[in-house]
Amino acid sequence: MELTRIGLGTYLGAPDAAADAGYEASARAFAEGGGNVFDTAANYRGGRSERALGRAFAGRAREGFFVSTKAGYLPMGDGGESPRNWFQRVLAGPGILDAAEVVDGCHALTPRYLAHQLGVSLEALGVARVDLFHLHNPEQQLPALGRPAFRETIRKAFGACEDLAARGLLAEYGCATWNGLRAAPGAPDHLSLEELLEDAEAVAGPGHRFRWVQLPLNLAMPEAFTAATQPFGGRLLTPLEAARAAGLRVQVSASLMQARILPRLPATLFPGCATASQGALQFASSCPGVTTALCGMGRTAHVAENLPVLALPRAREEDLRALVG
Repeated sequence: MELTRIGLGTYLGAPDAAADAGYEASARAFAEGGGNVFDTAANYRGGRSERALGRAFAGRAREGFFVSTKAGYLPMGDGGESPRNWFQRVLAGPGILDAAEVVDGCHALTPRYLAHQLGVSLEALGVARVDLFHLHNPEQQLPALGRPAFRETIRKAFGACEDLAARGLLAEYGCATWNGLRAAPGAPDHLSLEELLEDAEAVAGPGHRFRWVQLPLNLAMPEAFTAATQPFGGRLLTPLEAARAAGLRVQVSASLMQARILPRLPATLFPGCATASQGALQFASSCPGVTTALCGMGRTAHVAENLPVLALPRAREEDLRALVG
């Protein structure tokens, strides 16, 4: 499947029926308009975003859409009970996750927990397999564990992903990051793409299924495109350059920075763009190395505004660099 250069994200919104209905309608409109990439996570809106997508996917040919989800953060339910009771009932009681395995009070990457969360996601999405399963912000654990213990945790998590792939429950896996890949070498939460690839190969050899990364990219946070934060092959590269050198595909998140950058952008940022939102998506999706730029679209009006970007040619690299220096 050729993936569309923009994808529908499902992070924001209240955990209520109105937001559920908005995402369900938006996902249907996005698919009917030619979009085929959908991104979610087990903890987005307490699991309600996955369930909304599942209703939107019902009746659609499975080969017609690409869905990525994530696990790492504890969803803690959708507000119907206390987090403590939810943790005991869903995770601790059945022996899926012990409190001592939770890092920083909110995060876990143990193999048993990852397998459980993927099962929850598959049921919510109504699919037998996800196309992409991300470890969600693994850098959350780095300062607490230290790098040697963190790499051992990553290798165990990658091993779990390889097992889940062998069972046909996921096609490929990756790391969805926020600070990790953009942080400078030496920073407490710096993630090395070169080390992640070494860990994947140590677990599964050169045929490993670690094939993706996700990180933010927008006109206010251009580091994925501009900042040389990744030692790779003896050189210091930007995250996008390192991913391209490694043959990895890239999702970029926060393309509109949750709409906060839009008031500062002209409507005609690029030829063919009629709104600031379209211009911001044109920037993020045109940066070399980007496979798909994700954008939260919880209303059908958002979908109608953003879909025209699919028909635009990618902007020239020199024009992108002129915007970010």
